[in-house]
Amino acid sequence: MRVAIVTAGAAGMICGSCLNDNTLARALVGLGHDALLVPTYTPITTDNPDASLKRVFMGGVRIYLEQKYGWFRALPRWSTAWLDSRPILNLAGKFAGMTNYSSLGELTLSLLAGDHGPHKQEMKSLIDFLADEVQPDLVHFSNALISGIIPMLRERLRCPIVVELQGDDIFLEGLLPSHRTRAIEAIRSNCSEVARFHATATDYSRYMAEYLGIGSNRFRAIHPGIDLAGFPELPHRRKAGQPLRLGYFARICPEKGLDTLIDAWLLLRQRPGLENLVLQVGGWLGGANIGYWRKQIAKVHQAGQSAGFLHRPSPTLADKLAFLADCDLFSVPARMREPKGIYLLEAWAHGIPAIQPAYGSFPELIEATGGGILVERENPASLADGIERLARDETLAAQLGAAGFAAVRRDFDAGRMARETLQSYQEIS
Repeated sequence: MRVAIVTAGAAGMICGSCLNDNTLARALVGLGHDALLVPTYTPITTDNPDASLKRVFMGGVRIYLEQKYGWFRALPRWSTAWLDSRPILNLAGKFAGMTNYSSLGELTLSLLAGDHGPHKQEMKSLIDFLADEVQPDLVHFSNALISGIIPMLRERLRCPIVVELQGDDIFLEGLLPSHRTRAIEAIRSNCSEVARFHATATDYSRYMAEYLGIGSNRFRAIHPGIDLAGFPELPHRRKAGQPLRLGYFARICPEKGLDTLIDAWLLLRQRPGLENLVLQVGGWLGGANIGYWRKQIAKVHQAGQSAGFLHRPSPTLADKLAFLADCDLFSVPARMREPKGIYLLEAWAHGIPAIQPAYGSFPELIEATGGGILVERENPASLADGIERLARDETLAAQLGAAGFAAVRRDFDAGRMARETLQSYQEIS
């Protein structure tokens, strides 16, 4: 099968969606299929080998200028082609990470307007490429926010179209209410002829069907999988004589709940026997969240606990693997409805037990793996109690870690994700 996976670069951010799209494309190729990962807006950023095309369609700089200046659309393409080069888009991505979603409402609506909006020519370039050069058996869009192109694409290609939902609501909830309502209406209209929606968890599938007002019978839940190359062959064991380490590895932002984890950790440092519990934090920090990050650091300093706090950004795969190898417990207490939880799969691939809120995809992931325990959402005291339970019961922690370790290799590897995705493709082809 020849599949075109159309993804959206995240402006230099290592995001779970880019990781998931890239892993899926590579795994489909590994199964002998022709999967082409087509980036839009900016290049994708991943800590695994990048499987995407070098060419970026609907370049973010061009889209921004088309939105802001009507005269820009009249310029000859040859005079502005340099704006679509990877160096320019990568540079622009560094600044885009400082943008709040609330300021992107008009741009989002323009993109969702498709051939009725100002970006029709850019969308046509992508459609021409898909129709003339790729000629896919199926087109897979990795989010619904780029669905403005779908009605135009259907006029050229009659192949099935899949739209994957893996965090679209997080962006939509960041828009102003008036923009959000119109955007949801546009997505529903654009996707009226989509053959199937994929979602990354059963909980998220049900939620997004209701959120977008689309029949749940059009959805298929397919859990993410990870490439296990480089991960350890045996589950993690606590190192004797070393202070216990609690790890957080995710995007540093309010949605992922780092503040809740820090509050819980500060409570734990006051409990007998846990005074030396170390909290180490890694993950991508965008410009829009620098103020949030500084508040968390200040909170740690004011509590006099700086000695037990480590910041390890770990931008490469090798850095991330080393980070996880140094963790004994793991928690990302997201307050958002987490659709994927790839960071949990990576922690479990090391055999590290997790303490997570009973919300979003976390209950089904922990039920499926046995790799952790659930606590109350957005409750530092409940989170602290859960962490303390595994910190003091080394046998239980080891059992949960081993269960997660086995489950990831059995049910959450990239090959399983690709096989389930391929089965869904074949059902609608």
